[in-house]
Amino acid sequence: MIKIEGKPHDLGGGMLIHRLLPDRKKRLVGPFCFLDRMGPFTAEPGQNTDVRPHPHIGLSTLTYLLAGRMVHRDSLGSEAVIVPGEVNWMTAGKGISHSERAHKEDKKIAHEMHGLQFWIALPDGGEEVEPSFQHYLQTQIPVQENAETKISLIAGEGFGLKSPVKISSPLVLASIEAKQEFKLLTAFPQFEIALAVLKGSVECGSETITENQLVVFDHGASLQAKLSEGAHVILFGGEPIATPRYMWWNLVSSSKERIEVAKKQWQDGSFPMVPGETEFIPLPE
Repeated sequence: MIKIEGKPHDLGGGMLIHRLLPDRKKRLVGPFCFLDRMGPFTAEPGQNTDVRPHPHIGLSTLTYLLAGRMVHRDSLGSEAVIVPGEVNWMTAGKGISHSERAHKEDKKIAHEMHGLQFWIALPDGGEEVEPSFQHYLQTQIPVQENAETKISLIAGEGFGLKSPVKISSPLVLASIEAKQEFKLLTAFPQFEIALAVLKGSVECGSETITENQLVVFDHGASLQAKLSEGAHVILFGGEPIATPRYMWWNLVSSSKERIEVAKKQWQDGSFPMVPGETEFIPLPE
């Protein structure tokens, strides 16, 4: 079992994120190679919370909001407003760029923002698929609720539920809210599994995991955890990827050479761009 402390990053103006993956202790959990928690924070009137267009290859992104709303636009011409409980699933494949901006009405008022973004590395043999975008409403996400817990299955299969989100490899991603102290006992024998704590605490053996921490269980091990009353955790993982993945900025690939090609395309303007956008994030030095 590996315990990871999320690394805080202040983006300015009170915009705080915690990066839980990748970490020097663990680069991937199954195909999951990146997890950022944004907020929670209050965006003030006129505050710039926009993320300008930037490129991706070799992965899918999954955006899941807990508060606020964002406008997604991408180089396929897709546009979607995402609100809490909905799922944006964007597959970059051989190349996509996108922006994530505040809704124009929200820019005039103070508003709460809180959300998660995952990157899921595409499987061996599937890194160069055609890019695509799917948006799923909250009513499409299956929920199991009783006196103890509320489990929302965001992607994959588990807990007797199956999400409609079109995934590229076997995985599970679930939001688990404990209404009272609750013992979570489950197993995903073929998967690497992690728990990220958003609220409250979780006891895993002799370890206590608290907010903005992550615990990765041994591959194939049964998951046993005691959630405190009011705790909110995210369970995620999947089948490990056989071939190592390289990550540079927003680019993920099994080939360093492929990343160099994408870098050059973004720099010279030949990478697919978002229609109607005039801004972009320059290639880092």
